[in-house]
Amino acid sequence: MTLESDDLPTGWRLWNEEPDGRVILAYRPDVFDADRFDPACLPTIYLSNGARRRRPSAGAVETDEWHVTLFLEPEVEVEKTVYDDRESGLTGAMEVAERFAAGEVDHRSAYQVPRDAYLDELDRLVGDG
Repeated sequence: MTLESDDLPTGWRLWNEEPDGRVILAYRPDVFDADRFDPACLPTIYLSNGARRRRPSAGAVETDEWHVTLFLEPEVEVEKTVYDDRESGLTGAMEVAERFAAGEVDHRSAYQVPRDAYLDELDRLVGDG
C-alpha cells in the first residue's frame, strides 16, 4: 500500500515515502516555513520500523514493529502508537492526520514552555479554526 497526496486529510502533504519503508507526512508546509516560523516547527507524522532507542544509528536497525509518531518539533512528540505491520501503520498515520486536522489532538499540552505564535497559528488552522 502506498499513499497518494489526494488521500490525505486537508492540510497534510506527503513529504517522503520510501518503497515498503518509512513515510513522512507534513502539515501545512506552506504556512510553517522558515520565513514565518522556526524551520523545526513543521508538524510531522513519521511512520517507521526503525529501533526507537536514542543512540546514534539506532533508527537504522529495522524492527518488526511500525511506529507512528506525531511531532510538533523534533523533540516534541504529541502521540506515539505501535503497529504490527506497515499497512496498519499507514492506516494509523492517516487516522492521526485526520484527528489532528479536525482539531482533536491537544497540541498545547506537549509544551512546557509554549511557543505562543506557533500554537496560536495551529489553533487557527485545525478543527473549526
